[in-house]
Amino acid sequence: MDVTISPSRIDGRTRAPPSKSYTHRAILAAGYGGQATVLNPLVSADTKATMRAVDAFGGDTDLSADESSLSVSGFDGRPEVPADVVNCENSGTTMRLVTACAALGDGLTVLTGDDSLRSRPQGPLLDAVADLGGRGESTRRNGQAPLVVGDAMDGGTVSIPGDVSSQYISALLMAGAVTDEGIEIELETELKSAPYVDITLELLDEFGVEAEQTADGFSVAGGQSYDPTGGTYEVPGDFSSISYLLAAGAIAAAEGESVVVEGARPSAQGDAAIVDIVRDMGADVTWDRDAGELTVSRATLTGTTVDVGDTPDLLPTIATLGAVADGDTVIENCEHVRYKETDRVSAMADELGKMGASVTEEQDRLTIHGGETDLVGATVEGRHDHRIVMSLAIAGLVAEGETTVTGAEHVDVSFPNFFDAIESLGVSVRRE
Repeated sequence: MDVTISPSRIDGRTRAPPSKSYTHRAILAAGYGGQATVLNPLVSADTKATMRAVDAFGGDTDLSADESSLSVSGFDGRPEVPADVVNCENSGTTMRLVTACAALGDGLTVLTGDDSLRSRPQGPLLDAVADLGGRGESTRRNGQAPLVVGDAMDGGTVSIPGDVSSQYISALLMAGAVTDEGIEIELETELKSAPYVDITLELLDEFGVEAEQTADGFSVAGGQSYDPTGGTYEVPGDFSSISYLLAAGAIAAAEGESVVVEGARPSAQGDAAIVDIVRDMGADVTWDRDAGELTVSRATLTGTTVDVGDTPDLLPTIATLGAVADGDTVIENCEHVRYKETDRVSAMADELGKMGASVTEEQDRLTIHGGETDLVGATVEGRHDHRIVMSLAIAGLVAEGETTVTGAEHVDVSFPNFFDAIESLGVSVRRE
């Protein structure tokens, strides 16, 4: 699907979708347990992949008709060997969390995904599984899917790099709670995207599992059970998705009007940093934390410098804001953002360039020269990446002329009703 955005002035209220990160973890946590209900889950292409994985391991996921709750009958910490290959589609979170889960099985599980997912690095997690007494192999011996995992991982102590993906640590912590020995994780390098491990620790606590950060890394005791209080867990709103709505208000709110984003209650999400980033650039933002509401109005933005070591998913949004702001916006510490659904550093440099942005791309830095940029409508490629699609659509709000984003259906990964949401604020959206 291609979507064409016309320059628009917006106002009104809209709601952010539930958090994809929390939903993935909650589905699998419920699967590790006996019986639990996940309230307000994000139902998207990625989280459906995690649901299918839980089903493949012997659990049962049952989504309510209105998709407001997900009832999960779990596999009590011991996943069955799936009857078929587990296809994680385009979901890197699913593959990594499920890799550690599959390692607990007595037999072997084969994990695969689409072209993009089969190009993403899994080697350090496979090595960790092997070091902990399981089997973890890449069929092509290149550290990429398809993967073969199993042989009843025991637990123990393992050393793993922290600068490739924080999802490796989250996966091992979740699986380690139901091993006999537990797992001690020693980090070999600085941890990137650390707030995502904080999300995991927060969710584990909600499910009654004790895990902690240590001087050398992280630790989780074995022999624990997943059992949330009252048998339910409610997913908070997603700040990665909120970033697009907040950016839209900051650059395109109508004169004297504002955009109110609901579902913005505080949590461990590192991407809540977008609130301070937009403020630092000059936008007028108020946050009612009790109500979970962000209110933003349009302002003249100025460039800023942002380290995205802990917030990689914000890079496309910040790049779009930088293209509208006066002066340079420098996004630092971003090499790991190249290993997502696509190379998001190059993707944003190339696609914003098509819209007239002046951009300097380096391996670990992206600089958007807002003072040298006048955005114009163009046909840009979504790169099969939900975050690229949404960020370019937001850029289209203030470009001169129409902006067409190809492959717009990929918003289904994290924000299925994204175009409905911005349309409700007054954005001119044409679907083709």
